[in-house]
Amino acid sequence: MKDTRRTRMVLGGLLVVALTMITVDYRGGAHSPLRGLRDLGATVFGPVERASAAVVRPVGDTFDTITDAPGERRRADRLARQNQKLREQLRSARLDKDKSAQLDRLLGTAGMGGYKISAARVISAGQGFEDTVTIDIGSRGGIKPDMTVISAAGLVGRVTRVGPATSTVLLATDQTSSIGSRLEDSKEIGIVQGRGRRGLGGGGDTPLRFQLLDAAAPIKVGQRIVTLGSQGQRPYVPGVPIGEVARIEKSTGGLTRTAYVRPFVKFTSLDVVGVVVAPPKKDPRDAVLPPKPKPTPTPTPSPSKSPKASKSPKARESANARPSGSESPSTEPSAGD
Repeated sequence: MKDTRRTRMVLGGLLVVALTMITVDYRGGAHSPLRGLRDLGATVFGPVERASAAVVRPVGDTFDTITDAPGERRRADRLARQNQKLREQLRSARLDKDKSAQLDRLLGTAGMGGYKISAARVISAGQGFEDTVTIDIGSRGGIKPDMTVISAAGLVGRVTRVGPATSTVLLATDQTSSIGSRLEDSKEIGIVQGRGRRGLGGGGDTPLRFQLLDAAAPIKVGQRIVTLGSQGQRPYVPGVPIGEVARIEKSTGGLTRTAYVRPFVKFTSLDVVGVVVAPPKKDPRDAVLPPKPKPTPTPTPSPSKSPKASKSPKARESANARPSGSESPSTEPSAGD
């Protein structure tokens, strides 16, 4: 017990001395009377402190890394989610802008033709033998079979099957598709038929064939074709642009004449379309066709002035000759010869 009491008293005395020295040193600041003692302590214990820090710091850093790893991982995951969300927002904004532009063009086409439409988007393409696409509108949106489907560029096809929220559209390129049509200007009628997927790959062929009913009627490359319109205006309303004549088969003396048509619609990249839910009050004829491009005038070269040839010595001698009306010199010999 005595040793324990004496130890406590020594420790208490040392503690009081230490506190007193700390107080005196703190109050003295730069002029502290204990400055020399402090410098001596730094000189003696400084290397020990640095060595201890060199050993302890890596262990502490490793411990901090281990303890902070879950928080850093959560922070990285949160940043990744934020970046992904921003990318989706940017992509959505671009899609919305593009969709809005397509819709504006579609409404312009419908307005020129007097068609009342319900806008839709193509959500999938058929994988069977038919050339079809599925659109995101159905019977709940007032869609019925045998309605015309258009895009901003022209005819897409017709509705064949209708569900509550989706519909199937048979494209004009399908081999079973047959569309009453007519040529612009001449108003000659015929039938546009689909040729299937073989004409959609960009291999120089065309996915539509046009049978002109009057083999003697005039037809030329570049002439454009629109829908004639069905009886009761279903499945096809009149005046919808189909395409332009790309090439014409030679006449074989038959009752009809065949031409191949390059469609206005790009069937491999359909997106925003319109289903015609009410036909026009009158046939728009050729009003929906885009204006014909003006032919570029061919510049004619201006005639160049040829430089005047310099007179030769003979030419100058001829210029100095007598006029044509003067007498020529005598050729008779003289008396002295």
